[in-house]
Amino acid sequence: MTRRRWMADEFSGNRAVLTGEHADHLIRVLRARVGQEFDVATGTTVRRGRVTEISQHRVEFELGEEIASASATNLTLLLAVFKFDRMEWAIEKCTELGASRIVPAIARRTGTHLVSAAAKRAERWRKIASQAAEQSRRTAAPQIMAPLKLKEAINLTAGLRIVLAETEQGTHLREVLDARQDEQDAGKGARATSVVLAVGPEGGWTEDELQLFHAAGWISASLGPTILRAETAAIAATAITISALT
Repeated sequence: MTRRRWMADEFSGNRAVLTGEHADHLIRVLRARVGQEFDVATGTTVRRGRVTEISQHRVEFELGEEIASASATNLTLLLAVFKFDRMEWAIEKCTELGASRIVPAIARRTGTHLVSAAAKRAERWRKIASQAAEQSRRTAAPQIMAPLKLKEAINLTAGLRIVLAETEQGTHLREVLDARQDEQDAGKGARATSVVLAVGPEGGWTEDELQLFHAAGWISASLGPTILRAETAAIAATAITISALT
């Protein structure tokens, strides 16, 4: 039987702790008891953890052997802010798929009411990502950055930077990823061990925003002939890229 995985709120040496609402869920919903074993993620590793003490809003573990876990990918998702309920769904699913960092960006077509509320929303996005990371048995949750203006966000660095554009007709995302791999296999270039994907808001990137991306050296790519919702595009692009990187 697969053990439930938890991400420690505190850890040192052979001890780890869950606190607050995190611990309450284990205590009240799952009815944890002393001696019960779970997998406990402590930043970069996962270890077997035995519950040693349960108190109000706190569960303590004794950590044992390290458990093999999948290696993390280096995929940053530059996600233009769009309707919060749909954006939260995208963050949850892209976390499950393996995105290592999510950067919310303020685009031209981001609604003014969303712009004003985005900064306050970041903490909720982090909580959603943390819960999704535990559910999908990741070693760590992705970094969720504070929202950036697009002019700042396009300066993110990576081995390969791709902007998804509805106007791009000739180049598909998978073709870009495969071409970089082919170059590496032929000894003509470095493999894209890190990738940044830029996904636009509802209505897509404006023409002047795409010009900014191109001027900064980003490659344009398409997900196909159909027009996708922003959250669908983010999830599909993340799945394709993770597949290419692993």
